[in-house]
Amino acid sequence: MATTLAQYTPLPRVPRTLAVRHLGPNWYATVMGTAIVAGAGAALPVRVPGLRTACTAVWSLSLLMLAVLLVARTLHWTHHRDQARAHLLDPAVAPFYGCVAMAMMSVGGGALTVGRDWIGLDAALALDGVLFVLGTALGVAVAVTVPYLMVVHHRIEAASPVWLLPVVAPMVSAAQGPFLVPHLPPGQWQGTLLLTCYGLFGLSLFAVLLMLPLVFGRLMTGGPLPLTLTPTLFLVLGPLGQSTTAANNFADAAPHLPYGTTLAVLYGVPVMGFALMWLVLAGALLVRARRRGMGFAMTWWALTFPVGVCVTGAEGLARHTGLTPLLWLAVALYALLVAVWLVAAARTVRGLVSGALLAAPPVPSPGTARTR
Repeated sequence: MATTLAQYTPLPRVPRTLAVRHLGPNWYATVMGTAIVAGAGAALPVRVPGLRTACTAVWSLSLLMLAVLLVARTLHWTHHRDQARAHLLDPAVAPFYGCVAMAMMSVGGGALTVGRDWIGLDAALALDGVLFVLGTALGVAVAVTVPYLMVVHHRIEAASPVWLLPVVAPMVSAAQGPFLVPHLPPGQWQGTLLLTCYGLFGLSLFAVLLMLPLVFGRLMTGGPLPLTLTPTLFLVLGPLGQSTTAANNFADAAPHLPYGTTLAVLYGVPVMGFALMWLVLAGALLVRARRRGMGFAMTWWALTFPVGVCVTGAEGLARHTGLTPLLWLAVALYALLVAVWLVAAARTVRGLVSGALLAAPPVPSPGTARTR
């Protein structure tokens, strides 16, 4: 994640046998960031000609990216097990295994919201169901396993926003699960899935509440993050926007439950308020880092999915309150999402063509270093 294009001169083409050696789990962030562009755009409470078709095309791209990455990562584990084990024991890389689960669920959720236009409802439902089950199981496993590794094996000098990645994965399940509820038999099946989503919501929320003070305290006492890691500050927006989205989806999936909409609004509005404050703070630190020479790195993808779930959170609040300012907040955040996605995607393609992004990363600088 700490590799920048600016640190490399043009490189020779990576040999095929080594092309996936340094392909870490962080690459699944590209799938998440692409899928959320489709899902958030389709849910916008405004009518834009051609928007849904464009979103469906972007979702198709995310599905293709997921398939390619699953194959590439399988080759990585098959031919480079030493590097794969090193990733698990690296405190800077291991948390990104949460991205694998979130990528699956993001693509699955997109199948049911926009992909159904092209592949049909039955195929979309089957795809979403499979990816939801696999992603949820993996997300819960990662939410337990990675903190265990951090306690037992990792030697950590300072808190990092990437710590949020493994524990926010269950929140993505909580937000996506309600879309499947209407397609299950009423009664026990629907009730069990909805209750499971509530449990996943609590699992993720309380873990995030334990980690957020550590991340904020790291900034207050340790100063700004190293330049290349500055975009990871936007990861804090992930659990904030995703939990707001989940609360709104709970209200939609179970309208018969009392006060569902009220609770969604009472929870979502304060959380989105904090999210906007953090967005401004992270944005200011990003501008500072850019002025000090921050180049492109895969960390730039941290600006996509977290901003995207803030879009869906604002969309849900606009839907349940009927307030126009929330509608335009969703539109403004979506415009920001599309802009950062276009930049990150273009620079990633450039890095793949040059070979820089598949090269061995340099030794990262200590996480506690100040960058003035």
